[in-house]
Amino acid sequence: MSETRIRTDILLIGGGAAGLSLALRLADNHSIALISKGKLQDGSSFYAQGGIAAVIDENDSIESHIDDTLNAGAGLCDEKVVSFTVERGKQNIDWLIERGVPFTRQVADHPQSGFHLTREGGHSQRRIIHAADATGRAMTTTLANQAKAHPNIQIFEQHNAVDLISAAKFGYSENRCLGAYVLDRDSDSVKVFLANQTVLATGGASKVYLYTSNPDTSTGDGIAMAWRAGCRVANMEFNQFHPTCLFHPQAKAFLLTEALRGEGAILKLPDGSPFMKKFDERAELAPRDIVARAIDHEMKRLGSEHVLLDISHKSSKFIRTHFPTVYNRCLEFGFDITRQAIPVVPAAHYTCGGVMTDLNGCTDLPGLYAIGEVAFTGLHGANRMASNSLLECLVFAESASQHISSQHEDYLLNAKIPDWDESRVTDSDEEVVVTHNWHELRQFMWDYVGIVRTNKRMQRAQSRVNLLLHEIDEYYGNFKVSSDLLELRNLTVAASLIIKSALLRKESRGLHYTLDFPELDTSHVPQNTILTPPRHQLESIEFASGA
Repeated sequence: MSETRIRTDILLIGGGAAGLSLALRLADNHSIALISKGKLQDGSSFYAQGGIAAVIDENDSIESHIDDTLNAGAGLCDEKVVSFTVERGKQNIDWLIERGVPFTRQVADHPQSGFHLTREGGHSQRRIIHAADATGRAMTTTLANQAKAHPNIQIFEQHNAVDLISAAKFGYSENRCLGAYVLDRDSDSVKVFLANQTVLATGGASKVYLYTSNPDTSTGDGIAMAWRAGCRVANMEFNQFHPTCLFHPQAKAFLLTEALRGEGAILKLPDGSPFMKKFDERAELAPRDIVARAIDHEMKRLGSEHVLLDISHKSSKFIRTHFPTVYNRCLEFGFDITRQAIPVVPAAHYTCGGVMTDLNGCTDLPGLYAIGEVAFTGLHGANRMASNSLLECLVFAESASQHISSQHEDYLLNAKIPDWDESRVTDSDEEVVVTHNWHELRQFMWDYVGIVRTNKRMQRAQSRVNLLLHEIDEYYGNFKVSSDLLELRNLTVAASLIIKSALLRKESRGLHYTLDFPELDTSHVPQNTILTPPRHQLESIEFASGA
C-alpha cells in the first residue's frame, strides 16, 4: 500500500472529546485512523472550561436534568433524545474517572471526599462535574495520551479532510461512505483514506462569525462535507453566543466560564450598576441566549463596546482556587478578577444544529456517522444548556461505538477508488482572494446574522454568500487545494445553511431572535428546520479538484 492510500476499519475525522472517546472505546477490536487538522488539542473540547452536566448528587434527579434541558431548548428538544442522553450521564462520567480524568474533589487532595459540583445557567441543581476551570484540557489531554499509546490507533495530525468518498460517485449501485480524501498539510499532498465506517467528529461552525470563543479549527468542515455528500442538516439557525468573553484586543475572545456566574459573578453596566434583573428573574443564571441578548441590548443602547463581569466580592482564595485558569489568563491582560470587574462581550460559541443523526450517530449516508457538535441529535433544541455539550459527545460516542461494533461486513473488498486528480489544476497565484473572502464572510455574518436579526439583513447576507459560493467554486476547480481554501469553502457552505434556516423560521425562539417576528409562533407545534440537499447538487458533486 502506498503512503497516499490508507486503509482502516474506522476513519475518525476529528480528535476532540467525541472523537477521542469513540476511538478508545473501539480500538481494542478495530483498526482506527484518526485525523486532526492541527494537533489533537487544537479543537474546541480542549478549551471547554465549565464541565460536564450529569446527575451525580443524591439530591439531584434524572427528571430534574431532563426538565432543565427541555426548558432551555424552548420547545424543540426531542424528549426521547434528552432522556437517552441524561440517563447515560453518570456511566460516562464513571468511564472518564476510570480513564484517570482528574476531576476536582470537594476537598483538595482527598480522594474520598467526593467530587465538587458547580451550577451553571439553566440548571436547577449543582450537577456540573469539572476539573477546576479547565475541564476540557484535563479530559482531552488524558484521552489523547491514551490514544497515542494504543497500538490500533494511528493518529494523523496536520491533516485536513477535503471531501467524503461516496460509492455512488464512482458508479456503485449501493451508495455508502467509503472514507475521505484528506490533505496532508506537511507534504501538501492529498491522500485516500478508505474505511468501512467513517465518523465525523469535527465540531461546529462558530468561526463563521467575526467574534468567537472557539479556536480557528471550528470551520464547519463536517457539516459542509456531509451536506455535499447528500445528508440533511437541521436547525442551523440556532447559533449560541457565549455571553462573557474577555474584551481585550490581544485576548482573541478568551472565554470566561459560565461557572463564574454560577458562583455569583454579577453583570454590570460600565457605571457599575447591575442590569440582568430587568431582563429575567433568574438574572445571571438565565440561559445563555437571554443573557447574550441582554448584553447586546445594553451595549447598543449605551453605544458601549462592552459590559462588566464582577466576582471581586468573593474571597481571593475562593476565586484563585475555583478559577485558576481564568485568574491567571486575566492577569496576563492586566486584570485582577479578585479586585476588579472585567470587560466582557458576547461571542459565537456553539452550533446547536448540524448533520441529522439517530441515537446511534448514523447519518443519511450509510457508513457515515456524526457525533458531537457537528451532529443534530435533538438534544439541544433551540438553545443548548450549559455543559450538556461534552455530555452529548460522550454519550453518542458510546452509542456509536456499540453500533459500529455490530457492523461486520467488509465494504472495501472490491472498492476501486481513484487517487486524487490534480492533473488539471495549478498552484494558486491569488491567495489574497481566499484571505479577502474569509474576512468578508465573517464580517457580514456578524453584522447581518448575529444575535439580533432581520429579514432584510439576512437577505443581504444571502446575496453575498451566494456570490462567494460561486467565486470559491471557481477557485476550487482551478487551483490546488490548501488548508485555508478548504476551510473557507466549508465555512461558506455553513454560512449559507445558517442563513437559509434563519429565513425559514418566522418567529423568535431560543437562540434565533428576529425583529421581524419577535414573538413565539404558538399557532402550531414547534418544528425543526430541516434542509435537504438538492438532487442536482448530488449529481454534480466533484470529489477531485479540477475533475
